Amino acid sequence: MTAISATSTPAELLAVAVRIAREAAATARRMRAEAIQDVQTKSTDTDVVTAADKAVERQVVEALRAERPGDTVLGEEYGDTDATAIAGGGTRWILDPIDGTVNYLYDIPAYAVSLAAEVDGVVVAGVVHNPATGDEWTATLGGGAWRAGRRLTGSTRETLDQALVGTGFGYDSARRRHQGAVFAELITRIRDIRRIGAASVDLCLAAEGRLDAYFEKGLNHWDHAAGGLIAAEAGLRVSGLDGAAPGPDMLVAAPPALFGPLHDALVELDASGGP
Repeated sequence: MTAISATSTPAELLAVAVRIAREAAATARRMRAEAIQDVQTKSTDTDVVTAADKAVERQVVEALRAERPGDTVLGEEYGDTDATAIAGGGTRWILDPIDGTVNYLYDIPAYAVSLAAEVDGVVVAGVVHNPATGDEWTATLGGGAWRAGRRLTGSTRETLDQALVGTGFGYDSARRRHQGAVFAELITRIRDIRRIGAASVDLCLAAEGRLDAYFEKGLNHWDHAAGGLIAAEAGLRVSGLDGAAPGPDMLVAAPPALFGPLHDALVELDASGGP
């Protein structure tokens, strides 16, 4: 069983995460006009990072250091901070400062600050906050998933051919080519596909049932730590393929009735293959 100290229950960790994520979201919203004038690229020319991504991550790290100096942080832009500060029984925070940076750049209101608390390798609390809309999704391990005071229970869809499925595409052109081939086959077996552009938001929409299911190859831990917990606490099965943990090879999030058919279709189409 995951060990959580009496002063660091999932609910208490969530309270910290929510407060800090809201402050970070305010910064992202305020900085947008300035940040889009300072855009750099990372893995490819289509993989962008703005000044706001970096500023928001620094703000969150500084806030966590001030409030919880013994914890560590894994962030998208700067990686692990104080990675050896705690050995065993410690809390690590998993942060995506602006998930959906391309949407942020183009002022498409589907991006989010995603912050999760992980204890002994298990995510126990998470928040996803959309600065553009104010939408906020939260979850604690065993405590359910919530938005605006409503407990989330996922989609009630039972057949894959009627399912609206979310996904995303990588930045590398060779990977996109493979993902496009999977897409071309899968689209004939489902109601439709949505590519929203922010994995954390996709997972939260699946938790609400506004998407029936979601899958994507190439996600990092910060992409799905908070959103994955929210989806799981809403009753979705969140996994990789063939019993693997969700991760870079594949993440599938779907209600039990849809998980098996979607999983099997993705295996058949070699969705986790390619570059």
